[in-house]
Amino acid sequence: MDTWDIASLDVEPSHPRVLHSEPEGRAIAINLPAGEQMQEHETHEHAYYVVAGGEIEVENRGETISGGPGFVAHFEPHERRELSAKADTRLVLILTPYPAPGRKS
Repeated sequence: MDTWDIASLDVEPSHPRVLHSEPEGRAIAINLPAGEQMQEHETHEHAYYVVAGGEIEVENRGETISGGPGFVAHFEPHERRELSAKADTRLVLILTPYPAPGRKS
């Protein structure tokens, strides 16, 4: 069993920390300070963003949704999105499967 306390984990802004990586998936801790954003992007894998602390705003296909601790957003492979931190935010990004079929790790 592997465990992490995302709230107290040492993760520098702009330096995501890979927590776990195997063919079934990859988990990444992200520290996103208030006012910062993850500009529009996509992944080759299914992407799950789990808010562990703070608040984010997610923009996707013209729709904007906000969420705090416990909020989970799922995106299909190649689905574009943008995330903005409304407060200092800790996220866990889970990519599955990792790497996506046909993509090198």
